[in-house]
Amino acid sequence: MAMGRPKAALVLSPEQRAQLESMASSRSLPAGLVTRVRIVLLSAAGKMNQQIARQLGLTNATVGKWRRRFVEQGVAGLHDELRPGRPRPISDERVAQLVRKTLETKPKGGTHWSVRQIAGQTRLSKSTVHRIWRAFGLEPHRQRHFKLSTDPFFVEKVRDIVGLYLHPPENAVVLCVDEKSQIQALERTQPMLPIGLGYVEGVTHDYRRHGTTTLFAALDTAKGTVLTRCRQRHRHQEYLDFLRQIDNNVPPDLDVHVIVDNYATHKHPRVKRWLATRPRFHVHFTPTYASWLNQVEIWFNRITQRAIRRGTFRSVKELVTKIDQFVENDNQNARPFVWTATADSIFAKVQRLCERISGTGH
Repeated sequence: MAMGRPKAALVLSPEQRAQLESMASSRSLPAGLVTRVRIVLLSAAGKMNQQIARQLGLTNATVGKWRRRFVEQGVAGLHDELRPGRPRPISDERVAQLVRKTLETKPKGGTHWSVRQIAGQTRLSKSTVHRIWRAFGLEPHRQRHFKLSTDPFFVEKVRDIVGLYLHPPENAVVLCVDEKSQIQALERTQPMLPIGLGYVEGVTHDYRRHGTTTLFAALDTAKGTVLTRCRQRHRHQEYLDFLRQIDNNVPPDLDVHVIVDNYATHKHPRVKRWLATRPRFHVHFTPTYASWLNQVEIWFNRITQRAIRRGTFRSVKELVTKIDQFVENDNQNARPFVWTATADSIFAKVQRLCERISGTGH
């Protein structure tokens, strides 16, 4: 039986065989390339094109093509050739003009460009503008808030607090303390629609107010547990009561390092007198406009997102109960926040921000 025209013997060197066998067993290479490698290996094993085609489910012409490409070009011949595509319709100059217009100008009567507005101005399609913006990371519709600290002792306070996080003192507990005030007990005017397959949870846009509460919290940076108390107001009297609660809950043989912000309540004369009679308490104030340095702010965001914002409460008592339930469950599975930023890395970030501000000319 005729088996086709005789083919020149395909002989592999040891290096070629090792390379091809490695490629044939790869799970990351394209499937087409792996198939071509198998064609070559089967050819080198003495099989004819028709046999290889039946085994791999290919046509004789396909097997012959890749066998011939390998004989002529080696392993490089098994890769796809670059195919010429349609030339890019937008020149580099027009792309640069769009980017400059986005960065350096604003629409008349507006604060920022939208895709539709700038597409009309530049005579580009909306999809083209969107692709270019995405390629250059341009997001005119978004803002990022910042506030530089004006504290004259910014450097000293940052080094002090970051030192407590990265190298906590022995025989002491480090607590991040703050209060989250004006937490509203909001009741939706109609029942919530539960989440289901294909649709999200539904809530009414309006609500009834049933009062507010203030949540005092002290985060143990070593354990991740939180000591809390809800009070109706957040005066120095309530803050002082919370300090007494901390004093009663921390073992008497441990020093207490308290990290707080510069809120006037925390510096009230009565609070200072109470602290002066308890030498184991050491207060560390965060720099002004630097509440992000207090780890308890991270925990406040977590309880807000998971237990408060999407809840509905018919009374302040119901809100407080929900908060207490969250705290109890959270403390059972508590893990400390991992603080990795050094003081020097924070200063470097602030320096970059200052350089960007100075570059705006304001």
